[in-house]
Amino acid sequence: MRVAVAGSGGRMGRSLIEAVLQAGDCTLGAALEIPASPALGRDAGEAAGVRTGILVSADFDAGIAASDCLIDFTRPEGTLAHLDACLRHGKPAVIGTTGFSVDGRAKVAAAAKRIPIAFAPNFAVGVNVLFKLIDVAARALGDDYDVEIIEAHHRHKIDAPSGTALRMGEIAAAALGRDLARTAVHGRSGETGERPKSAVGFHAVRGGDIVGEHTVMFAGTGERIELVVRSGSRMTYALGALRAARFLADKRPGLYDMQDVLGLR
Repeated sequence: MRVAVAGSGGRMGRSLIEAVLQAGDCTLGAALEIPASPALGRDAGEAAGVRTGILVSADFDAGIAASDCLIDFTRPEGTLAHLDACLRHGKPAVIGTTGFSVDGRAKVAAAAKRIPIAFAPNFAVGVNVLFKLIDVAARALGDDYDVEIIEAHHRHKIDAPSGTALRMGEIAAAALGRDLARTAVHGRSGETGERPKSAVGFHAVRGGDIVGEHTVMFAGTGERIELVVRSGSRMTYALGALRAARFLADKRPGLYDMQDVLGLR
């Protein structure tokens, strides 16, 4: 499988390229970056100390045409433009970009009617197993346990809470029959009053080089259950994204996520 990597000069892009180069069943089809990137024209494997013969390019149309699948962990506006190229060439896409607006998510869903798309806030296998455990725990524990979600990421992350934390909240709220848009509480300060029973709390920490940590706390009377996942390397996301790309290889158009990829539905 020939894989095109968007945002190849960034931290996640470099991890994706390294994962592709290490995979025995994948090759790098294209390494793509924005026109102003200082990585343009360099060998895509330079950061990994490997010479690939693939130069970083801003020609998304040609790069996607020369590949079997696009993996995109960039920014919403960029991802949507790259998705247009996937549609033109009929190529599947793995999208790990977060921070989409409602309209942006609708555009991804519309594109999935024509090509297969794996779209998830987090592609790490462990995180997605945790998604399943959150659903099981919330249904079993019910309304007697308060739900609080704490996430931590590096100082460079620009959206908060993380897409992963929001997905965790969505899963817990759905299992408890709550409307997250009405019950979400983002941080607390001052005299907030007693905690509403239906609240789902979110707390975001930003600092240093933390790759990603998420804790879902179910706090009851005399008992607290915590489901925790810590990512020590972006390679966990990259390996999951490659697993998703393989999954899409023989799939019909549709919108899939990592629960589909892992058979956890």
